[in-house]
Amino acid sequence: MAEADKLRVTLIDLLPPAADPADELRAGLAAPEARIAPKFFYDALGCKLFEAICELPEYSLPRDEAVILRRNQRDIARRIGTGGTLIDVGAGNCAKAERLFAVLRPRQYVAVDIAADFLQAQLDALAQRHAGIDIVGLAADFSRGLVLPAGVAGPRRVVFYPGSSIGNFSAGEAAALLAGFNATCDGGHLLLGADLVKDEAAMVAAYDDALGVTAAFNLNVLQVVNRLADTDFEPADWRHVALFNADQSRIEMHVEARRRVDVAWPGGERRFAAGERIHTENSYKYTLPGLTGMLRDAGFCDIVHFTDAAQRFAVLLAS
Repeated sequence: MAEADKLRVTLIDLLPPAADPADELRAGLAAPEARIAPKFFYDALGCKLFEAICELPEYSLPRDEAVILRRNQRDIARRIGTGGTLIDVGAGNCAKAERLFAVLRPRQYVAVDIAADFLQAQLDALAQRHAGIDIVGLAADFSRGLVLPAGVAGPRRVVFYPGSSIGNFSAGEAAALLAGFNATCDGGHLLLGADLVKDEAAMVAAYDDALGVTAAFNLNVLQVVNRLADTDFEPADWRHVALFNADQSRIEMHVEARRRVDVAWPGGERRFAAGERIHTENSYKYTLPGLTGMLRDAGFCDIVHFTDAAQRFAVLLAS
């Protein structure tokens, strides 16, 4: 890659000084309803297990979304226009956004992710394939608000938030996030992916697959907690639980004690009764009217949606 092309990749670190994860984890374990934040799933093994989950027949979400975007990309591009700024929130490996480059032809691509080193590696590779795009990385926790540095993104912005990641937030948190995206769009568009309510058995199976990959992913977080918070979890003492909470319209994941378990850490301990659970993740499921209402409440208008044939997943475009 030519030196001039290398200069087209900029990484801006907006992350606050790192807090000690041990404090957060121990506080969650000591809470009346014990919890572990889902961000702790993603150590090296957790990332590999999640990649495997995305290939499972029960977990059709990423494939449904990819089909919807591929089939409707020209219509989406016609509504958005070309040559703008594509802001990829929670970019990860940037692959989903890259598939849109051919039709959106962005002048600038802004990738936002909390993992700075991983993001830098992805953007360096991306620049080799797309030397004509101004590529910017923002290492930031967008859940705390997304404020773009001056000059990073010009007019005609498109905020891209795929993968039904919106489902990891409570109703109030999701509303605040969408309102923030509205401000970030600055008269542009939001392209949002969201998983829809469907048959309960199918929803639960997506988080409790026959091969047990999701169970391994969920239980692996206990090993992560052991390393970060110096706890003494034995994963064999726990089982994976996935259920649909109809009142909250969400899938919940927990780890449940198979027997009475004592867990200790420096300066504290907790006894878990047999059957007691630690809440590890929520994944809210939506209806199309509900999503439209959320977007309108956040200040969006001109909302259109695209779904797969079975209406399992939706991609919404709002201005």
